[in-house]
Amino acid sequence: MSSPDHVTRRRVLVVDDEPHIRRVLRGYLEADGFGVDEAGTAAQARRLAATADLVLLDIGLPDGNGLDLLRDLRSISPVYVILVTARAEEVDRLIGLEAGADDYVVKPFSPREVTARVRAVLRRAREVGPVGAAPLTVGGLAVDVGAREVSVDGAGVPLTPIEFDLLATMAAAPGQVFTRRQLLDAVWQDGHFGDERVVDVHVRGLRRALADDPATPRFVATVRGAGYKVLRPAGHGGAR
Repeated sequence: MSSPDHVTRRRVLVVDDEPHIRRVLRGYLEADGFGVDEAGTAAQARRLAATADLVLLDIGLPDGNGLDLLRDLRSISPVYVILVTARAEEVDRLIGLEAGADDYVVKPFSPREVTARVRAVLRRAREVGPVGAAPLTVGGLAVDVGAREVSVDGAGVPLTPIEFDLLATMAAAPGQVFTRRQLLDAVWQDGHFGDERVVDVHVRGLRRALADDPATPRFVATVRGAGYKVLRPAGHGGAR
């Protein structure tokens, strides 16, 4: 039965070379109110990804590595991506996160768990500030929460959805230290991994996008043993 959470009928692209898995996931997702497209190859996925709000992406595909496809998608689109993988090793999960995945599930999985992860990831896209609200500004950094846009010294900065959500959370309270657990709860909510190190992976990506040197940070600082914070500019009170 469709829930009120999905009245806009968000679209999910299921990318897996096993037709049975695609059918099962389609059934659960459609029952939860999502529109679903299917792709059995990386080539098909590239053609269909433009109309998706979220991609469920299997790493093992017959015509290429799913991680390569993920990197391709990240270079052209902010679409949310959840990796579906049979590789349980930590290094594979971290490589997927480094490549820009928003979440992952490991085979064998519960279709209900996958649907819950999809809901949690897409919920973040709706839980933003009102369109037209004044951007958060901290020195040369501007975060427009309603439009989900970031600029540094007036130049736009492309971020992944997770990177944006982390930055927006911290920029709302410049100078406040956020622990990794607080950031997990704020950004991943009920869909997070439970492993606090995933925050470190995405903060590294955020810093790269902002050209922010962790040794001499301008925007995002590490507070050793505690977490991260967006720095207040010298002589200013923070965001306005």
